[in-house]
Amino acid sequence: MLQLGQVAPDFEAETTEGRIRFHEWLGNSWGVLFSHPKDYTPVCTTELGMTARLKPEFDRRNVKAIGLSVDTLEHHAGWDADIAATQGMPVNFPMISDPDRTVANLYGMIHPEADPSVTVRTVFVVDPNKKIRLMLVYPPSAGRNFDEVLRVIDSLQTTDKHKVATPVNWRPGEKVIVAPSLSDEQAKELFPQGFTTERPYLRWVELAKD
Repeated sequence: MLQLGQVAPDFEAETTEGRIRFHEWLGNSWGVLFSHPKDYTPVCTTELGMTARLKPEFDRRNVKAIGLSVDTLEHHAGWDADIAATQGMPVNFPMISDPDRTVANLYGMIHPEADPSVTVRTVFVVDPNKKIRLMLVYPPSAGRNFDEVLRVIDSLQTTDKHKVATPVNWRPGEKVIVAPSLSDEQAKELFPQGFTTERPYLRWVELAKD
């Protein structure tokens, strides 16, 4: 069972953009690895189109997206054409071909009580240190919310840069919470703009814009 903070398993795989080694392909970027039960599935068709449209947002955050299905590269090519035709955007990121389920099993994407020929619909966010920072599992009928994936990446990048936490429904530009591990004295040094203490454990601060 994979855990948050664990180094994401490395692997080699064939993709629609050539053979890759995952950690090498990531380089110094963040990564979003997300799986699909199989090609030519309706919900995932919409998700791949959305991910392609969001490429400028991923690029702005130094994030690389990569999909996975247990189908072959030939199947991927046909599905890519359907995605471009129905979603108005061609797939502009690699799709892993995993017919022997090596990667799917490595990441626990095969549900033990489900059809072994398909993957669970998962999302993994991996940071530049190759550590898993987010794991999401979706049911087959519910499309994934990539706005939320981007929101969490914004939170992770903000909290990595500053000693803060982000509150419920936080969006970039909104106030954040001073990390409980900081004393008031330390917080004053880190946040010369000042902070507001609502409770001893709940201190708010407005971050300076980059």
